Amino acid sequence: MRLLTLNCHAWQEDDQLNKINTLVKTIVDNDYDVIALQEVSQKEDSPLISEHIREDNYGQVVLDKLKKIGKSSYHLVWASCHQAFNEYEEGLAIITKHPIQHVEKFYLSKSTDYYFWKTRVALVVDIEVEGEIQTFMSCHLGWWHDVEEPSAYQLDRLNYIASQKDNRVFLLGDFNSEAKNRDEGYDYLVAKGWYDTYSLATERDSGVTVSGEIAGWKDHDEDKRIDFIFVNSLISVKSSMVIFNGNNSEVISDHFGVDVIID
Repeated sequence: MRLLTLNCHAWQEDDQLNKINTLVKTIVDNDYDVIALQEVSQKEDSPLISEHIREDNYGQVVLDKLKKIGKSSYHLVWASCHQAFNEYEEGLAIITKHPIQHVEKFYLSKSTDYYFWKTRVALVVDIEVEGEIQTFMSCHLGWWHDVEEPSAYQLDRLNYIASQKDNRVFLLGDFNSEAKNRDEGYDYLVAKGWYDTYSLATERDSGVTVSGEIAGWKDHDEDKRIDFIFVNSLISVKSSMVIFNGNNSEVISDHFGVDVIID
């Protein structure tokens, strides 16, 4: 099973359509089973094509391009989170080629206000992979030291949601927590019994998913590992590689992606 997570920084990138084409080509080349995306935006005033999804939804554009080249087995699930840049509806997405059994959206933040940019949700999708139901949660969390919306509260919410499942659960996304910072979000989650697939991987690289300063990390110009794929049980992981970092495929976002192969 091959997984990808990426904070795609939707519609905020120069040469955005070509970068989407790079993502689509990589999905096809690597034949991912599940792709989790964060910062998946659509213009608030764009035409609706379904109950919630508009024609310029970043995830829908990816899906349409996949279908155009014959990859019709992939399906999209998207959940709104909050307004961004005064004109976009920002959310989370999961794209998979396997049967989707159940979809839920859960608030992780104390706030449920669409117009508050710190409002956070998790997109929770039960997917049948090779006859087994597994849960995949696309996540985009706040920061450890945030007084208004501390990530400890959000991580507790993630743990509660996962605890309601009897099957294997994966957390995929942008956790806004630097792995090397002790006694913060990363350690907090690991202490709750979660396994970082990067640490489990037989083959891995530096793991760096953000290079330099980006929005939310002002005055933090060092390399950071803040995007992860966690799992709630000890499994065999063949590899964990950073992708879309300029070395392993072109850069397509202010975050790099994480590409994990499960044995």
